[in-house]
Amino acid sequence: MSIADLPLFEMRRVSGLGPLCELVAEQAARGAPVALLAGGTDWVVEQELRPPLGVPAPAPAAAPPASADPAAPPIVVDVSRLPDLRGISISGDTLRVGAATTYLEMRRSDAIARRAPLLARMSRDVGAVQIQARGTLGGNLATASPAADGVAALAAYDAIVVVQSVRGERRIPMSALQTGYKRTSRAPDEVIVAVEIALPEPGTPWYWRKVGARRAQAISKVALAGVAEVRSGRLVRLGLGMASVAPTTALLPSVRALCLSHPLDELTAAELDAAVAQDISPIDDVRSTRAYREHCARGVVRELLRQLGAPV
Repeated sequence: MSIADLPLFEMRRVSGLGPLCELVAEQAARGAPVALLAGGTDWVVEQELRPPLGVPAPAPAAAPPASADPAAPPIVVDVSRLPDLRGISISGDTLRVGAATTYLEMRRSDAIARRAPLLARMSRDVGAVQIQARGTLGGNLATASPAADGVAALAAYDAIVVVQSVRGERRIPMSALQTGYKRTSRAPDEVIVAVEIALPEPGTPWYWRKVGARRAQAISKVALAGVAEVRSGRLVRLGLGMASVAPTTALLPSVRALCLSHPLDELTAAELDAAVAQDISPIDDVRSTRAYREHCARGVVRELLRQLGAPV
């Protein structure tokens, strides 16, 4: 697809979340494709990799209903201006970020800078400013790329993804969202509305490190997000999200379990390295090699623990 192909898509806007859910449900019942477009920074690029319009694509793993035409272009719904999908708010100790909120808005938000600084810092490294001004958290979550910086940061905060359909609201923990490479547990008739984060205490240690060809404007070779709470030399909370080292965002459960079960001063580099090896399965691709990703993954985990006081 190119920009010249855009007129071939049926483009729609809806007046609110209710009509949007009705439209998505109608399309899902027919097995017809629908694309919810906010920034389009992932979707437009993905079209370049698809067959030309009108040429059947390879059959998906789960075949759509017989009424669906696999070669038909999706209905494209502009959701960028829906108030129900936008905005940043804090209620008590819960941060809510609308799915259509952009990275630039998060980067500039005083509330996020004060209470969720990891999100603000990560937002500075997502592509160029032009991408930050268009790209959204909801798009990152729906695309489910294992290299997504935003998803890694949300995983570190143990965020909840709020989805809506004509059947009602559902809340999906980040740990249950990604089910495989670019696959999620979101049902075909569900719309990602927002993410919610139970905010840690102000001043809680956090960590963000993106390893790439450049600080920004590049997809991560490896990226690590972490949020930790330390009491009396022990970790009582450790949220982790690592990008580009597995088919999904890696939550590093072995690393987490090891660090929560030992005082910081008893952790060793060898134990950490072994735990990292259990939690990742990197590959060779055009951006990096498996060996380099393994090396970087070990290095950033050690750096995070050193900052928390572990002798690694």
